[in-house]
Amino acid sequence: MGFMGTGKSEVGRRLAQRLGRAFVDTDEWIEERAGKRIAAIFNEEGEAAFRRLEREAVAVAAAANRGDAVIAVGGGAVLDPENVRRLREGGVLVHLTARPEVVLRRIGDGASRPLLRDDPEAAVARLLAEREPAYAAAADVVVDTSEHDAEQVVEEIQRALAGAERWKSST
Repeated sequence: MGFMGTGKSEVGRRLAQRLGRAFVDTDEWIEERAGKRIAAIFNEEGEAAFRRLEREAVAVAAAANRGDAVIAVGGGAVLDPENVRRLREGGVLVHLTARPEVVLRRIGDGASRPLLRDDPEAAVARLLAEREPAYAAAADVVVDTSEHDAEQVVEEIQRALAGAERWKSST
């Protein structure tokens, strides 16, 4: 879990491969299910419709998981306590972070990010401030991706998980 631009999908794929586990990206699941990009869902149906699909995606992924998959969830997924509960049942919640300027560099102009369109810099600052308490409350492990490539982040996660009691009990 984590904010947009922190590397959730790429790191999740690599971590799953390294662990020999399945990988599920809830944003990809939503796009496949809806038959359109997330930006189109926001534009045509609104954020509430997207959040309903996101909750369904987390429920499906968590139910199928049973600790056997790495799941990457969208940046706002953990704002829903039901999503956190479902994800927690399946294992450890890893929060990927990055400094705001790094997020902005990684996401570019924000045109494909529905929550950033008008003023990406201000929106990133506002959304990070709003979401940080939910991320902090849900996280078992926190890894800053600002200065690391995906492989380095995977290694850091594996080191952190080696000491996480919740992880040991779910493997």
